[in-house]
Amino acid sequence: MITTKLSSKRKMRNTLFIIFSIIALLICRIGFIQFVQGSSLQAMAYSQQTLDRSINPKRGTIYDATGKNALAVSSTVETVTVNPGNIPADKKEMVAKELAELFELDYDAVLKKVKKRSSIESIIKKVDKEKTNELRQWLEQNQITTGVNIDEDTKRYYPYNTLASQIIGFCGSDNQGLDGIEAKYDNELKGQKGAIQRHTDAKGGEIGDEGENYVSAIDGNDLILTIDLNIQSIVEKYLEEACIDNKCTDGGNIVVMNPKNGDILAMATYPSYNLNSPYEPYTEELKESWEFLEQSEKTKNLQAVWRNKAIADTYEPGSVFKIITASASLEEGVVTDIDKEGQFACTGGIEVAGVRIKCWRYYRPHGAESLRQALMNSCNPVFIGLGQKLGVKTYYSYLNKFRLLQRTGIDLPGEANSIFLAEEKAGPVELATISFGQRFEITPIQLVTAVSSVANGGTSVQPRVVKQIVNSQTKEIKDIDVITNGQVISKETSEKVLSMMESVVSEGTRQKCKGCRV
Repeated sequence: MITTKLSSKRKMRNTLFIIFSIIALLICRIGFIQFVQGSSLQAMAYSQQTLDRSINPKRGTIYDATGKNALAVSSTVETVTVNPGNIPADKKEMVAKELAELFELDYDAVLKKVKKRSSIESIIKKVDKEKTNELRQWLEQNQITTGVNIDEDTKRYYPYNTLASQIIGFCGSDNQGLDGIEAKYDNELKGQKGAIQRHTDAKGGEIGDEGENYVSAIDGNDLILTIDLNIQSIVEKYLEEACIDNKCTDGGNIVVMNPKNGDILAMATYPSYNLNSPYEPYTEELKESWEFLEQSEKTKNLQAVWRNKAIADTYEPGSVFKIITASASLEEGVVTDIDKEGQFACTGGIEVAGVRIKCWRYYRPHGAESLRQALMNSCNPVFIGLGQKLGVKTYYSYLNKFRLLQRTGIDLPGEANSIFLAEEKAGPVELATISFGQRFEITPIQLVTAVSSVANGGTSVQPRVVKQIVNSQTKEIKDIDVITNGQVISKETSEKVLSMMESVVSEGTRQKCKGCRV
C-alpha cells in the first residue's frame, strides 16, 4: 500500500517536472521570438501586409554647354496595374476586356492577370495620358472604384533624335541608363523612387480604413555637358558628308576639344542612330533586311552603331604622331633650332638593324631639310633618326607623360587603352616605326588629349563631357573640376611645335592630303 502511494507521488512529481519544463521551454521560445527575432518578424509582417506601388521619379535633364538646349528630357506618362483581389468577381472579365481593347493587348493574357491570386499585376507601362483618361472615364461609368490603379510614370525623350547619340546614350524600359552619359551618370540622373503604400491581406484586399500612404518621388539631378549644340551639329553634318563622299565603309569620328580645360565641344561618330528608337535599324540597307536577320546578327549591328569609336576603337595614327616625336626631341635638346637648313638629309630611306625603311617619297628624296621642313614634308627618315637619338627609355617616358600608355579617364563608359609593345621588348625597328606613327594603336581621344598638351602650352588636361551637376531639389550648381596631369613639355617647346604645325597646314603635305587623319 505504501509502495503504491510512493509510486503515485513519483509519477505526479515527474509529470509536474515535465509540465514545468515544457512551460519553461515555451517561455524561452517566446522570449527568443520577441527579443531576438522580433524586429525581423515585424518587418516581414509589414512587407507581407503592405502593398507598395512604385512612383518613378523624373530623370534629370541633360543640357548642352549653354544650359539652355535640352538634349534629353523626361515626359510624364502613366502605368496601369491591377490588384486582382480588389476587383469584384462578376466584373473581372469586363475589366479584362476593356483593358485589352483600350491598350491593344491580348485578352487571354490580361484576363489571366486579372484572375490571378496575387497582390498586384502590371498591365501596361508608359502610356500617354489620353489613353489613361479614357480608362478613368470607363471605370467611373461602370462604378469600379478599386482594383485598377493608374500611377504617374516617366518616359525618356530625346528632342534632337540622332544628335550626339553615342555620347548621350539611352535608357531601358525601367528608366535605367544603358549607355553613354545616361549610364555613366545614372546615379545622378535617376533620382529616388516614391511609393503608394496600403495594408492588404494575402489576396490583396485592403485591411483597415486608413487608406493609402503617398511617398513622393525625388527627381534626378540635371547635367550640363561641355558639348556645344551648334558645333556638334556642324561636325556631324560634315562628317556624314565626308564618309559618304569617300565611301568610308567603317564610318568615322571627329573630336573637338578645348585644349585649355579638356572640354569636349563635339564628339561625332558616323553612322549615328535615333536615341528615341535605339533598337531599330539605322540604315536603309538594314531596314530592308531587318526582318530576315537572326537575333544575334541584329544585336551585332546595334552594338556596332552604339559604340563610341572616338573612345572605344584603336587605330594606327600614322604621320600625325610625328608631333609627339618632334615635341620630345625639342624638349630633350636633340634639336634646338627648328629652322636650321641642312640639319637633316633625306636620301629616300634609312637602314635600321639591317632593315631599310623607306620615306613615302623614296623615289624623289627630300634632300636637305630643317625640322620644320621635315614635318611639312612628313619625312619618315628624319623622325626615325630623332627616335634613335632619344632612345627607347626616353621615348617611352614621353609616351607616358603624354598619357598615351593609359586611358585618358574621360567620363564616358567603354574607354579602351592603347596597344604598344612593352618597353623592354621594343627594339631598334620597333622604335623606328613608333617614331613616325606605325605598328601600334591608340584611341582618337588619346591622340586628341596628347596634341592638346602641345596646344595649351605643355600641360596634360583630362578630357571631360560633363561640366556641371544641378541639384533637382535645391537648384544648387556643382562644378566638375578641371583635372590636370602635370607639365609634359615646356611652353617654349609648345610654341615651336605649334609654329611647325601651322606650316604643315599652310604650306606642307596637309594642304594636298585627301583622307589624312586629322
